Amino acid sequence: MLTLTDATVRFGDRAVLDAVDLEVAEHEIVCVLGPSGSGKSTLLRAVAGLQALDAGRVLLGGTDQAGVPVHRRGVGLMFQDHQLFPQRDVAGNVAFGLRMHGVGRAEQQARVAELLDLVGLPGAGRRAVGSLSGGEQQRVALARALAPRPRLLMLDEPLGQLDRGLRERLVTELRDLFGRLGTTVLAVTHDQGEAFALADRVVVMCDGRIAQSGTPLDVWQRPASEFVARFLGFDNVVAGTVDGGSADTVWGRIPVPDGSPRGAARLLVRPGGVRLGAPADGLTCTVEARTFRGSRVAVRLRPDDGPALDAECALHDAPEPGARVGVSFAPAEVVLLAAATTG
Repeated sequence: MLTLTDATVRFGDRAVLDAVDLEVAEHEIVCVLGPSGSGKSTLLRAVAGLQALDAGRVLLGGTDQAGVPVHRRGVGLMFQDHQLFPQRDVAGNVAFGLRMHGVGRAEQQARVAELLDLVGLPGAGRRAVGSLSGGEQQRVALARALAPRPRLLMLDEPLGQLDRGLRERLVTELRDLFGRLGTTVLAVTHDQGEAFALADRVVVMCDGRIAQSGTPLDVWQRPASEFVARFLGFDNVVAGTVDGGSADTVWGRIPVPDGSPRGAARLLVRPGGVRLGAPADGLTCTVEARTFRGSRVAVRLRPDDGPALDAECALHDAPEPGARVGVSFAPAEVVLLAAATTG
């Protein structure tokens, strides 16, 4: 459906998009993640035709889009701020793209009613957009983007202005809706939870380049580099020397995956792999703080020697701040990171 080849955008001497190659298959949902300035929004604008490429190509359905204006690319756009027309009612907003394509009034009305039902706003066509909640405005913006049946739907921070509870509910609804419609989606977001819940494939960007691409499970379980690991919120990264089935680190010997190459390495230990026990067992640490996260507790540990460690445990197992504990490491939660950039 979509192919980017060596896509490059420069602002002065800086490559905001740096020779990016990306493919999105038909019916696939791809979410592009990255910090501010990583190039993710520029990528979206380049695909839409809102930002000219300095080099490379964008192909939609195998056709080069060089010189093709936005309104002829057959893509739908949905932005964080909704950009609804305040002077039009809900139906008028949803029908906007249909009118631009010369669709007849009767077909417009039928399509608007169909989409409002799909997004959970049946019968809302005559409501003023100013009377809608943030979540309802988001649904109207989605219906408007879907109305002309775009071959590619592009979302720019689609749920960024909504509160967390509403975001979590809507992202589940969106994935279900896109699955039922067979919509091809390219979305950009800084919210990892949103991306991992919505996407078939996650693309992590850093400094205008793709740092990693894979299924949500693959990216979460096997970050490709220290940058990706830290961007995902994993701070237990330490230098080590691999020798056999373990690595020598400032935290002591840490088990590594079978077949790990010998020599210097950077290791990630996911918080779930930091096991707490009696002070005499393993690395001795002091509990600095704990943060309740539903049924789990994040625990900040300070070893007697070396950098702090993050652990995660069940609610009833969480030690008190100031307690002394022993730490061991679960091999399945240890990842050898590429000797790549730290971002």
